[in-house]
Amino acid sequence: MESFVNIALLIAQSVIMFSLGIGLEIKDFKRVLERKKVVAIALIAQVLFLPLLAFLTVHLFDFSPVFAAGLMILSFCPGGVTSNIISKLAKGDVALSVSLTAVTSILAFVSVPFLVALAITHFLGNAGSQYSFSEIALVTFLITTTPVSLGVLFRHFKSAIAIRIETGLERLAYVLWTIFVIGAVVSAYDKVMSDFAHVGMGLLFLPIAMTCFGLIIGRMSNLTRTESKTLAIEASIQNSPMALTLAVLISGATTALPDLAIPAAVYSLTMYAVAFPSVILLRRWGDSSDPNQTPAFELDR
Repeated sequence: MESFVNIALLIAQSVIMFSLGIGLEIKDFKRVLERKKVVAIALIAQVLFLPLLAFLTVHLFDFSPVFAAGLMILSFCPGGVTSNIISKLAKGDVALSVSLTAVTSILAFVSVPFLVALAITHFLGNAGSQYSFSEIALVTFLITTTPVSLGVLFRHFKSAIAIRIETGLERLAYVLWTIFVIGAVVSAYDKVMSDFAHVGMGLLFLPIAMTCFGLIIGRMSNLTRTESKTLAIEASIQNSPMALTLAVLISGATTALPDLAIPAAVYSLTMYAVAFPSVILLRRWGDSSDPNQTPAFELDR
């Protein structure tokens, strides 16, 4: 049963990431080189400042060690398809969002295993000694880098087929994402609700703080309004199905949702409490006729 559950999780998450990859083109990666400044700022915000703020969050809100490790795992997982959708709804720079998702998904194989192993060792100590760095790296490679890369290659070499199946595959990914989230919450509803009191406020604080940070650092860096709000979304939206998958596989759980996965499950709820108001507020906050002429710090009043 354990192997079946683990294999099902791997396959489902891999399909979600493959659907992301099949929507990417080589030009999305080339665009990274054309927009070095904004991409560099976004990567620093997501890969460096988000985990640092998550580390601060677990101390500010007095998370237990296992919940702290779970939140840190969540903070290491890049946004995925969700951030692209929210960027589109908020009238952000979708091309930039897709490019950032492409880069962070490929880089996850390098960054996630090391950071996850570090977080588990720091917060769980000897209790985390059962987790192998190589196993975490393998899981990350299987559920992120490999499917995204295969999707990109398929799109490049079989573009006609990729275009035909892209919509259907995206819908399948949304269904699987929904099953992930609802299944995780429903399967441990009482536990999630009881633990919400311990982690809920922290999991509201983190995306709100990162949204504000993204907007501020974007404007301070003279990015356009559209780029700034895209940066804010990318920095604040994490891939909760990926975090759930890692937490479940690392814990070896087969029936009950492990404590390590509780932050990702709760975040699946709190994320929308932050994302939807952000979309409403940010949709109207765009650039004037010439985006490049929008002066820094000029926010709508």
